[in-house]
Amino acid sequence: MTFALGLLPPARQSRVNHFEEYEASSGTESSETPSRRSSVYYPRPRTPFVTSSSDPNSFLQTPSRRATPTADNYRHHPSSASSRSVCSTATNTPLPSRSGSPLPHFLASGSSSACTSDSEDEPYESTSPLLNTPRGPWWRDDRRRWWTFGAPTRRRRRRSFSWWRRVKRCVRSIVQHPFFPSQPITILLTLLLLTILGIFITLLLIHILNPDKEPLPWRVYCSAPSTYNSERISLLNPGNRIIPPDHGAEYPSPSFPPDNLDSLPPAGIFLGVFSLDSSFERRMLVRSTWASHPRSREGAIDGDGGNGTSRTIVRFILGQPKKSLERRIRLEMETYNDIVILPIAENMNSGKTHAFFTWASNYAYVPPVYFETSTPPPEFSYSNSSSVPPPVAKHDPSHARQDVLSRRPKRWVRPDFIVKTDDDSFVMLAELEARLRVELHAKSPPANATDTNPHSPRAETSTTAVSASPSQVVSAPDPASVNDPLIYWGYLVKRRFMAGELYALSWSLVDWIARDPVIRTMTRGAEDKQTAKWMDMHPRADQVRWKDERCWIYDHPRAGTVYSHGFLFPSEATRVRNSMKNLFDREDNLIDYFNNVTDSSSQWFVDEPTRTQWAHSSVSTFGVRYTPPVPDLTTLQSVEALVEGSDMSSLREGSPMTPEFAWTHREGRRRRYENKRVGGTVVVHFIKKHVWWLETALALLEGPEKSESELQSRVDELENAIDSGDAPSAASSTELSQPQTSSRMLHKPSRSSSLGTSTTHRRR
Repeated sequence: MTFALGLLPPARQSRVNHFEEYEASSGTESSETPSRRSSVYYPRPRTPFVTSSSDPNSFLQTPSRRATPTADNYRHHPSSASSRSVCSTATNTPLPSRSGSPLPHFLASGSSSACTSDSEDEPYESTSPLLNTPRGPWWRDDRRRWWTFGAPTRRRRRRSFSWWRRVKRCVRSIVQHPFFPSQPITILLTLLLLTILGIFITLLLIHILNPDKEPLPWRVYCSAPSTYNSERISLLNPGNRIIPPDHGAEYPSPSFPPDNLDSLPPAGIFLGVFSLDSSFERRMLVRSTWASHPRSREGAIDGDGGNGTSRTIVRFILGQPKKSLERRIRLEMETYNDIVILPIAENMNSGKTHAFFTWASNYAYVPPVYFETSTPPPEFSYSNSSSVPPPVAKHDPSHARQDVLSRRPKRWVRPDFIVKTDDDSFVMLAELEARLRVELHAKSPPANATDTNPHSPRAETSTTAVSASPSQVVSAPDPASVNDPLIYWGYLVKRRFMAGELYALSWSLVDWIARDPVIRTMTRGAEDKQTAKWMDMHPRADQVRWKDERCWIYDHPRAGTVYSHGFLFPSEATRVRNSMKNLFDREDNLIDYFNNVTDSSSQWFVDEPTRTQWAHSSVSTFGVRYTPPVPDLTTLQSVEALVEGSDMSSLREGSPMTPEFAWTHREGRRRRYENKRVGGTVVVHFIKKHVWWLETALALLEGPEKSESELQSRVDELENAIDSGDAPSAASSTELSQPQTSSRMLHKPSRSSSLGTSTTHRRR
């Protein structure tokens, strides 16, 4: 659209609304003169600016042929008719009812809503150069190019803007779809359906990605011949592949521990408990239970006075604490002297295990042997390394605390084993030390030994590790450490790695891990699997003994995992072995199955009832949430119901056996441990709740050596002996005088109880 402009400068132009004046002036038509009305009925058409006032053919020229207006043009057109412009379209016809425009001369008229064709055809010439406003497209292009730093950047911005417009258009089309919810009730139902769908997809992915979909045959694990003090186990096979025994061999095989256990010097163990800076309550539970309890350190019944665990040290391993918890951690360290702060950020699978082994290779020390044994302590490459005793903790061995208080305390030495565990694991220290002691003094394989077992973990992992990084070169072994034991102990998972809840490495392996430059580049990933890869990269990998313990390491009964079953004791393990023996004609059949049942590529196919029987537990069922066998059990009775094979765990609704009878006729600790100090549960894992922790402590650490029914049976025997004239022995009198907790003493049911002799305890 083209406008006529006055000669007055823009700053002095009137701000009067001329359209309002025009409406006001056209309101009274009767007072107008005929000449005035003629100007209304026959207005002079407004022409655009032309190069000369004398050119009559310049009317409605195109923008490309127009010239820039000058002051001479305005002098040649002083009248109002020449100072005004009109639209060039046919729609602007004179209105007979309107008067002439009252606009003063030499004033710029506002933009007319009827003049649209010029503004659409000439978007860059709607302003005048007299207003000091650019009007050509060339200026805009230059400004954009200068402002946006080049055309390519503008093109990328336009492309991203176009993409964003497409997204908004798609979202708008979805929202405006007829099936899209618009009412509150439909919106709530849609959100509910989407939530259910998300939960279903999550559970489906968990089921697909979970490799453990069936319970493990733990009864087969506990029925295999003992891997300790037995020549049937080939030390050349790190997967513990069992060699069938000679014909006529005794079954079941001798159980742990060996007879000469106490004659061997104790093993030095540094046990690191991985914890978090905020897990103060869990650390207190560890300090007050298995880290210091006499039955955890000395054994189940009579104990050894703490000699076995006199060289076992427990410390908590933490990363750098948060700023808000630094003072609390510092106070805890000053109070208990049992926390190690690693110089890394807190993590689980990003190098914490390697940092712990690196720290242990430099600063881990344990007490020396404080007493003499029939077998002298062995000499290894690290035996002469010693240090001043560090500040002792309250749960350290009593021998160490007494020695530190003496005038001349002995120097501490390097540990034989470095053990990694988690703070959700309940560890029986005497059981762990006894098994590692046997491994420490066992015969090592010859130097030229080779692994001939195709199912061993090394056969599966070494090929993968070498092919993945063929250019990696491991460091050569130290000649002084050739005779050092190379032991990798724990729960072997699918013949590939030791489970992360607890595993032990001999000192030479830990020292090599800390110093090897290639291992430092392999610290990220699942820490238990990474440790197995490190073992396979050792220069003497064929001599590393992979010693697994599947029977006595399991999850809490309430955990509901494939590794869960009731609290296990040696007496129940013996009954399990006897029951499994009846399922096989020969013992070598059981051994053959054991050699294949833990292999992921096993070709042993058995029917569902047989697999269920091998994984049967009287306490828990895989995939089913645990519930007490009967309601209204007392606290101690509910803990007894978690013991594998106990009468309390076999109770059901409508059973003739009552909870009081099952509690009174339970087994005492002496019978459960078969009159031995050790030989039972080593680790209970996956204790995620403090209540579960206290249940484990009551089941494994508390309880009398003899139950009420056992004491009553002994009393009846003594009465019969007295009646027959035989004097009771002093040992029998001591057994009867042992203290019993009043809360555990229940009245014995009447002999005329409805429960007959056929329902008495089957263990008699």
